[in-house]
Amino acid sequence: MRKILFGVIITLIVLFTFKYCGDKREDKIVLQENSALIQQQINNVGKLIVTEGHFSEVFNYKNSKDIFGDLLSVEKKALVVVNAEVTIAYDLSKIEFEVDEANKTLTILSIPEEEIKINPDLEYYDVQADYLNPFEAKDYNDIKNTINKSLSNKIDKSDLKANAKNRLISELSKFYILTNSLGWTLKYNENSVQSFKDFQNLKL
Repeated sequence: MRKILFGVIITLIVLFTFKYCGDKREDKIVLQENSALIQQQINNVGKLIVTEGHFSEVFNYKNSKDIFGDLLSVEKKALVVVNAEVTIAYDLSKIEFEVDEANKTLTILSIPEEEIKINPDLEYYDVQADYLNPFEAKDYNDIKNTINKSLSNKIDKSDLKANAKNRLISELSKFYILTNSLGWTLKYNENSVQSFKDFQNLKL
């Protein structure tokens, strides 16, 4: 009787051991699959998000030069019509992240800064210059630099950057959807992302 009882106990121990090891292997496989899925999603999102805008401006350029002291002043001027295409982009392939399988956590460590590109198309009208004060390469460079500064100020006052950030948040929310569906935690630096609204409060 004791031998039979002992045999039953041994059998139960062996069965529980196999079941426990099998469950652990299954959990590990699922964990690895989830981690690979998250990695794949990050690679899929790793693209350039672009917001485009168009700006127009009319710029009056004037430059005067004194000759022989105050005896003679020569002036050059031009009317410049500017049509500029502006793009604001985020290269998400540069996102730095960390996958912690043990704690089922995806941490976004850093997000690249936006890349602003200004492509102005300049058309010159009513160009007037004196022989003693002609238009030179420096004048055209000064005009272009002044226009770029003016356009940068316009961009800052427009909603282009806000629109670009909204598109960025829309892409990053895919990480939250995935991690949340897998029972993982998404973090940006030290902040846990618990909802879509949390993205709006993050300092990206």
